[in-house]
Amino acid sequence: MNDLTIENPYSVGNIEGFTPCISHLMTMMNYVRMTTIQSVEGLSVEQLDFQFSETSNSIGALLAHIAATEKWFQVYTFEDRKMSDEEKVDLIPALDLGMPGREKIKGNPLEYYIDELDKNRNYIFSEFKKRNDEWLLTDKEFPEGLKSNNYFNWFHAFEDEINHRGQMRLIRKMQKKI
Repeated sequence: MNDLTIENPYSVGNIEGFTPCISHLMTMMNYVRMTTIQSVEGLSVEQLDFQFSETSNSIGALLAHIAATEKWFQVYTFEDRKMSDEEKVDLIPALDLGMPGREKIKGNPLEYYIDELDKNRNYIFSEFKKRNDEWLLTDKEFPEGLKSNNYFNWFHAFEDEINHRGQMRLIRKMQKKI
């Protein structure tokens, strides 16, 4: 898990040194990450690489996607810009998944993915410490002329993780039947 230990992952509340809304966001993000890690505990490389069809994603690819998505949101929210094509080159297989992800994301032990997730989360929380609720609620451009804010963007990042965690659990169940 990341460097910031939260006493009770089942209670959204304030964290010393962080503003209230950022604290609440962080407790939710920690809970989601904790349950994601629990859902993949003990998986072998073979299980992480398993694909139930030639067009499906593996659990390893989904974990890499979660990490890549967080990296994208780091640039978008902390640097207030979109990633350049050059910056995305190494992330494309994990961001887009599909064939590039199936070809390139495999052969890694669980620790590899957890280390990537932890590095991202530690960086995110260190950046959150530099910011306040006003920053969290700052408007940003969103597709179709709509507005979002940094709060929504980080909610969207961990909401994506929740979605993919569900896929990982389904893949684990499918592995048991094969």
